[in-house]
Amino acid sequence: MSDARITYVGHATTLIELGGRRLLTDPLLRKRLGHLQRHGPEPTAATSADLDAVLISHLHLDHLDPPSLERIDHHTELIVPAGARSMLRRLGFKRVFEVVAGDEIRTRGVRVVATHAEHSGRRRPSRMGGPEADTIGFVIEAGGRRVYFAGDTDHFPEMEDQIGTTDAALLPVWGWGPTLGTGHLDPRAAAEVAARLRPAVAIPIHWGTFFPVGMKRIRPDRLTAPPHEFARYTGELAPDVEVRVLEPGDSTDL
Repeated sequence: MSDARITYVGHATTLIELGGRRLLTDPLLRKRLGHLQRHGPEPTAATSADLDAVLISHLHLDHLDPPSLERIDHHTELIVPAGARSMLRRLGFKRVFEVVAGDEIRTRGVRVVATHAEHSGRRRPSRMGGPEADTIGFVIEAGGRRVYFAGDTDHFPEMEDQIGTTDAALLPVWGWGPTLGTGHLDPRAAAEVAARLRPAVAIPIHWGTFFPVGMKRIRPDRLTAPPHEFARYTGELAPDVEVRVLEPGDSTDL
């Protein structure tokens, strides 16, 4: 197996394996989240086992999901946006590190740099309360490779300077419903980001996994089309960027 491997688990959950280390992003591992139903395979127990770190981009319910985090060893290191630590400590995690854009953490041979993200960070009122934290992305470096995980974001001016050259960029191209709100990238906007960043490989994420119950019959295209639209636009705007469309559960070696 390659020492640089990306698995698109689904939604914004990816497993990044670099230099023998395993990092999981924004774990959403269950079949149902409120009115949202999972399409595609449910993650196996191996997805959340033997992790070196978990990266959480922001507090929205589809990115920080307590029932999914219960599947993860509570001694795993969590790297989270400033403002999220107390919530995660209440969930039983012992090693929670808060960061803001520009901060760097080195752990087990992995360098993790937090980047800005243009997206609201307030968690909707829930049984956990409605705290507010920053929204961030991450650049992960290990084994001589660099991977950018965008989380949820729109364009922002400092993007090229903060992210730099990467072997792979994991870019959101849609959301969880038939339309998108502010602070998100649609396929065209994500292709514009790919053209700005020029990663060696661009992998579309945040699509094809969660959709409102019954909505597939009404708008099936929004569940399946966004990554292919992204690939087409990227081919026009940045033909030197290789786009790899992974179905939920699929992996690719870098």
